[in-house]
Amino acid sequence: MQRDIDGLIAALLDDAGVVDHKDLVTSLVHTALELGTQSPARLDLKIANTSLQEMAEAFRTFQPYRAIRKVTIFGSARTAPADPLYSQARDLARAMADRGWMVVTGAGEGIMAAGSEGAGREMSLGVNIRLPHEQEVNAFIATDPKLVQMRYFFTRKLMLIKESSAYVALPGGFGTLDEMFELLTLVQTGKAEPAPIVLLDVPGGQYWSGWDRFLRERVVSSGMVSADDLGLYRITDDVSVARDELLGFYANYHSCRWVGDLLVLRLKNAPDNTALQELNVRFADIASRGRIRTSSPLPPERSDRDNVDLARIALRFDRRHYGRLRTLIDALNAGWPATPGAGAGGAGPPAQPAPPVP
Repeated sequence: MQRDIDGLIAALLDDAGVVDHKDLVTSLVHTALELGTQSPARLDLKIANTSLQEMAEAFRTFQPYRAIRKVTIFGSARTAPADPLYSQARDLARAMADRGWMVVTGAGEGIMAAGSEGAGREMSLGVNIRLPHEQEVNAFIATDPKLVQMRYFFTRKLMLIKESSAYVALPGGFGTLDEMFELLTLVQTGKAEPAPIVLLDVPGGQYWSGWDRFLRERVVSSGMVSADDLGLYRITDDVSVARDELLGFYANYHSCRWVGDLLVLRLKNAPDNTALQELNVRFADIASRGRIRTSSPLPPERSDRDNVDLARIALRFDRRHYGRLRTLIDALNAGWPATPGAGAGGAGPPAQPAPPVP
């Protein structure tokens, strides 16, 4: 019976014209059939179906812009245009768009509208959430083909995080805090690639400094979060500092990928022998064994033609100390200024497991 189903699925994919990644598409069909045979509640099927439809639409929307780096801006929908926070978000979005970055927002009013306004329609992408109140699409992204409408927060957060290379949050309510904590959790646990995270306030503002104080006094002090993990974000009230933090993360660092038990960091310029020795002294604690070394593209990278023109270092990262990994990336960027336009261009593929190498 299973063989008959596999044959029918294979014929269905052929008839539908599926060519790429047939193994994964076959698995998706199997999963749908398994759902149907488990006597599920109708609501369960509606959730699964709507989620997949929303992700498919979002993937189609983002696909033409995959080669362009993006920054996601989070913040309150209730921020008025006259609020200084609005100006901060608008000015930062404009600064990033001027350097070739696209700006992704939740497409609503407030800080989201500021991000879309600053970036301009051509450089804006929106991922809106349908709510019975408060979440109208802002005029700067409305009717744009780069706008996605979603019903579920979890699919929306996936797209707000998955497609971007950098993140900024301005003061907001439950939604903003939820997005920031989820983002920090993903980066802290290695479920998302390392990326710059800026928490932007107005000059003299106390929102993020108060949030940071709570973490230090109540969370870090109790051992629930490592002090090194506080290095995963930067708090500032200066738009130029925020811009430089975002661009500076990609001054030399480009992207990373797992190849077996090796974490490969792709760079524009490899460290020289003296710098490499210093890195091994400073970051020996995050290598489970062996040393940090330069590397040529590894076989799976060559097979995928995965940024093979870039320099590389590789280490057996312990998969625990992602705050320290961020510090290593900062060290690799030291001395490489984020000149205008730095960071623009391909973001590279997401980190992903691959077969071990000898």
